[in-house]
Amino acid sequence: MQIFLVGGAVRDQLLQLPIKDRDWVVVGSSPNEMLKKGFTQVGQDFPVFLHPRTQEEYALARKERKMGSGYTGFVCDSSERVTLEEDLLRRDLTINAMAQTEDGQLIDPYGGQSDIQLKILRHVSSAFVEDPLRVLRVARFAARFHHLGFTVAQETLDLMTDITLSGELDHLVAERICQETLRALSEKSPSTYFEVLRQVGALKVLFPEIDALFGIPQPEKYHPEIDCGIHTMMVLEQAARLSEDVAIRFASLMHDLGKACTDEKLWPHHYGHEKLGLKPIKQLCARIRIPNAFKELSLLVSEYHTHIHKALELKAETVLKVLKNCDAFRRPDRFEAILVCAKADSRGRTGYEEVDYPQQAYFKKALELAQTIQAQPLVKQGYKGKALGEKIDQDRIQVIAQLKKQAHLSAV
Repeated sequence: MQIFLVGGAVRDQLLQLPIKDRDWVVVGSSPNEMLKKGFTQVGQDFPVFLHPRTQEEYALARKERKMGSGYTGFVCDSSERVTLEEDLLRRDLTINAMAQTEDGQLIDPYGGQSDIQLKILRHVSSAFVEDPLRVLRVARFAARFHHLGFTVAQETLDLMTDITLSGELDHLVAERICQETLRALSEKSPSTYFEVLRQVGALKVLFPEIDALFGIPQPEKYHPEIDCGIHTMMVLEQAARLSEDVAIRFASLMHDLGKACTDEKLWPHHYGHEKLGLKPIKQLCARIRIPNAFKELSLLVSEYHTHIHKALELKAETVLKVLKNCDAFRRPDRFEAILVCAKADSRGRTGYEEVDYPQQAYFKKALELAQTIQAQPLVKQGYKGKALGEKIDQDRIQVIAQLKKQAHLSAV
């Protein structure tokens, strides 16, 4: 029985990155032997065990044969005869197919260390095409390591394209698509994930609502980058700069889906795209089972981001309407997330990447002032029922109007 450190821990050690999790492969053992040593079995499809003290995962070395469609159509062999090299051969990328002995010796049969030096994401073997989930995984690793200069090898991109053309992506279950996508959104360069998927044709299959934005023009005066798809990727990158909150990044990605639904005769203008975006957002979220909180934030950002951009032009009544429709009084933290998405949208344009966004502070102040108007003092004055609600609104509009007046005076 031999034990090796494998996968991401070996890779990240060579990249001098923090090691989050350590995974181990056990060669020359069996489930019975692992159980006798005090390990707890957790894997159903193949034997994976938790160490009795560290709770780290120890998997028996295995090899697989493709027998059906999708990423689950495999027959697994985890017998004692399976070698370390055979186990590493079934992995996705060479940089993930290295191992280390207990005394620190590197075992690298497929050139992972060289590809780290070359900053290349390259598949290990032709068996890569047997698992369609690897299209998403490679795109996710591209998003993770883009800032370090990594790119995907052309021959790997070719295989990813072959997987797309084969129709195998249709067999991916929604939960895995969602999981990989949300993980990609948490990476340093999340737009790279979608750009790689588009490069291999997978964006059109998995995210047609996003793919449809590419090639659609916007007014150059406001969007020097012109293309809606390019703008969306720029907004996502700005969102990643502004926040680590994956919900904010997802909502920023969704904010302009309605621009693929506007009347082509009116292009490059997109009148009404804010509400037109609600339907494709709901479709996408339902199809890949995005969490409800992400969907709700995305719907509000789509519908109200233009209102927020025009904050200083809006009547006080309209500002209050936006606050109420966004449920800002009960959920101020979520409203703050909406403002961050709007800021990312404003900055996600060529030449606007560092421009101030006073609308964010204006709306935050408007909410703060409106929150000072409380029902209890008005109830003591005799207001109740419908009259109480109307009085609260009137007083809130008054303080917001005063804020607007001060904002205009300071701008003169």
